This record gives sequence, C-alpha cells and structure tokens, in this order.
Amino acid sequence: MFELTGKVALVTGGSRGIGRAIAVALAKQGAYVAINYAGNEAAASEALAIVREGGGDGEIVRFDVASQTSFEEAIDDLVKRKGRLDVLVSNAGIAMDQLLLRIKPEELEKTFATNVGGALWGAKAAMRHMMRKRTGRIVFLSSVVAESGNPGQAVYSASKAALLGLTKTLAREYASRGVTVNAVAPGFIATDMTAGLPEDVKKKIVEQTPLARIGSPEEVAAAVVYLASDEAGYVTGQVLRVNGGMYV
Repeated sequence: MFELTGKVALVTGGSRGIGRAIAVALAKQGAYVAINYAGNEAAASEALAIVREGGGDGEIVRFDVASQTSFEEAIDDLVKRKGRLDVLVSNAGIAMDQLLLRIKPEELEKTFATNVGGALWGAKAAMRHMMRKRTGRIVFLSSVVAESGNPGQAVYSASKAALLGLTKTLAREYASRGVTVNAVAPGFIATDMTAGLPEDVKKKIVEQTPLARIGSPEEVAAAVVYLASDEAGYVTGQVLRVNGGMYV
C-alpha cells in the first residue's frame, strides 16, 4: 500500500525538519527523491545519507525556489536524467514574524516570494512534464495558521492561506490531465523552528490542542506519502489537516 517504486519525487526545503521527514518517507516507499536546499549543503547531504541508510536513493539539488528560472532548470534537468517527475512536494518556506504595525515591505516581499512564488513556480515547471504523462501529484505544505490565524504572523499566515487558494484552483485546472493537487496543513510540529520557543509558549499551545501533544515531522510526512500515492488518485483540491485537532 502507498507503493512509490519507480516514481521520481522532488521535495523543496528537504534538508531539515518536515521536509527531511517527507523525503525519507517517500524514499522508504520506493521513490527516487531529489532533495532541494537553499544553502545548507551539510544538512542536505545528511538527509540524503538517511535516505540511503534506509535503503532508498536520491540526490541533493541546490536552487532558490523563489527564482522561476532556477526552478525550471532544476526540474528540466531532473526529468532529462530520470525520465520523469511524478511527485512535487512544495515544502520550502520562511517565517518572518511581526505584529502588523511592525511589518516591513521587504519582509512581505521575501515571504511571499518564497512561500507563494516558490509553490507557484514549482507547480508551473512540474505541470508541463506531468501533463505529458497525464499523471502527477503536487502537494503544498500550508499551515494551521492559514485557517485559524495567529497573532504576530500576519504575513506568514497570509502566505500559507494563499496556498489553499492555489491548491483548489490548480486542482480544477489540471484534473482533466490526470494531475492531482492537494495541501497538507500541519499544526504545532517538533522541528528546529519550534524548538527555540519558550517552554511556557509550548505549554500553552499544547493546552490548545485536543490531542494534548506536539506532532512529529513523521506524522506530517505520512499524510504527504498518502497524497503522493496511487491510492489517493481520487483526491484533489483538498486540505489534509495534521494538527491534533487544533483547528477543526
């Protein structure tokens, strides 16, 4: 079940945290995984080593997801060498948290260029190849705050909410070509990004979560594997919430 042998996947922001867990999970199911990273080659190489230790295979590929040209070149090169691209997981993202009155134009521009532009350019570059094969899976990583909101995250939550609209639109545009487009919206997940939060903040978040615990990157990855599989062939335009009941 959820077999991905013979499939080729690209995971953006795959060197750490949720992205790394997704890359490892896809490889464990048999996919060849290209792990994108922006600058930390050591972390990306470590992620690839974990993939290979688990019996999988893949590669690391460096490019800025906010650059349309770089994204297109990376995907075209991958398809040229591997013959196909079956799965695109758009996970790369940044958070520059500020209260509304403190937000600077450059923070808005950089966040949207990465979180929204990166997802859109990736989908555009991947879609040309997937359409020819009349099959493909695109998964965007959104967030619980896209639907619930969160003080101090106006720009981040807006960018993640934009991905939900993009998901539904692309699902309608390309369903006839055999390509499904879905989103996964994680809640509070144990990653390097959340590890630095004060303990009282973590405690408050856990108290607001019906399952009363922090989620793991592997639990998010499991949702992505499902959406990437043949078993999810009749699922498109949906948001799969992995948030412990934080938002229902």
